[in-house]
Amino acid sequence: MKKLHIRRDDTVMVVSGNDRGKSGKVLEVSPKEGKVIVQGVNIVKKHVKPRPPQENGGIVDVEGALYASKVQIVCPSCKKPTRVAHKFVEKNGKTKKVRTCAKCGAEL
Repeated sequence: MKKLHIRRDDTVMVVSGNDRGKSGKVLEVSPKEGKVIVQGVNIVKKHVKPRPPQENGGIVDVEGALYASKVQIVCPSCKKPTRVAHKFVEKNGKTKKVRTCAKCGAEL
């Protein structure tokens, strides 16, 4: 399995494609495929069959998957899309690896 720079519940911005410039919260991450699903981005039509027969079927709008390389995490302090850097921080005598903003150095 591959490791991605994006995690669930991160706020990301799309940097390429039809939805360039849109941002949203990451709903789901698929490291095996290298894809993410972002809330309100890459909306596709899905045909749904009524199951069980009492429910309504039809065409619904759902979020489609994007390649993780097409999104960048948005830094909470500088509010800009940025790459993820790593820093080792010592807390309570233990060293911990923390994700940080590559531009301003704030913790993500």
